[in-house]
Amino acid sequence: MTTHMQKEIEKLKKKVITMGSVVEDMVYLATKSILTKDARMAQQIINRDVEVGQMEVDIEEECLKILALHQPVAIDLRFIVAVLKINSDLERVGDLAVNIAERSLYLSNVNYACIPYDYTRMAHKVEDMLSRSIEALVNMDAKAAYLIRTEDEEIDALNREIYECMKVEIPKHPDQVSCLLHVLSIGRHLERIADHATNIAEDVVYLVDAVIIRHSPEVYAD
Repeated sequence: MTTHMQKEIEKLKKKVITMGSVVEDMVYLATKSILTKDARMAQQIINRDVEVGQMEVDIEEECLKILALHQPVAIDLRFIVAVLKINSDLERVGDLAVNIAERSLYLSNVNYACIPYDYTRMAHKVEDMLSRSIEALVNMDAKAAYLIRTEDEEIDALNREIYECMKVEIPKHPDQVSCLLHVLSIGRHLERIADHATNIAEDVVYLVDAVIIRHSPEVYAD
């Protein structure tokens, strides 16, 4: 690898880590805005959507420039491919954080917000998965990435709990159907964030070990 390409790849890595930090913060604040019913906080997350979109474009352009100018091979090529995919996942996580913030904004403005489900456990678990997937990328840690991948089913189960809860609550509170549907949506958005965190973890495994595990059974690294 040339010195110039090494510098370009290091700069790209820093951009991805920065984007990951921004998106991670958005998810944390979006879920916090629900638990605290903070409309101002929710609006701040919504306002950051354009920022994340621009970061995605900048990172994609950097990847394409490195591919065109340096024609990387082996691990350097895997890094560029992985970053392109991780970049897309992070942008989607940002979108989902905005979606959660929009639901939060609605719930903070209704006279009676019927939220019969405590999101705390699910929100903290999703935030932890996202944080550790980004950390696995920073440290090039495939073992940590494998562990994240095995935790996705727990989030799926929590999302099913919300669905079952809403099946009971909607007939009991027909006047609060809109509110309860927003509650259901929040669970679905959190579940999708966990899916994207899992995708990032799988891309870290590809980057480090040069194997694609996306459609393989969930196993621990050796």
